[in-house]
Amino acid sequence: MKAVFIVYNQAYGDEIVAVVESLGQRGFTRFDGVGGRGSVDGIPHLDSHAWPEYNDALMLMVEDAKVAPLMDALRAKDAETPDLGLRAFSWNLEHIL
Repeated sequence: MKAVFIVYNQAYGDEIVAVVESLGQRGFTRFDGVGGRGSVDGIPHLDSHAWPEYNDALMLMVEDAKVAPLMDALRAKDAETPDLGLRAFSWNLEHIL
């Protein structure tokens, strides 16, 4: 089992949730209005007067076999609109309640 954390520009709306659900993933936790700035490029998303855009984020617990298809689908979505900003990270889960 893996944890997957997806951070994306709020302009995607429910598109990222639709990608997740299209792969049969039902459960997630959504964080609205997440601020941040990428480490490589892109503009800050801080929901301020100077930087009015902001991000949303999803946290998922995913079966190992579903991680690669999910990441591939997210890469394809990011390639369609790279200026919006989309990042995803996964790591191993050791204990689950």
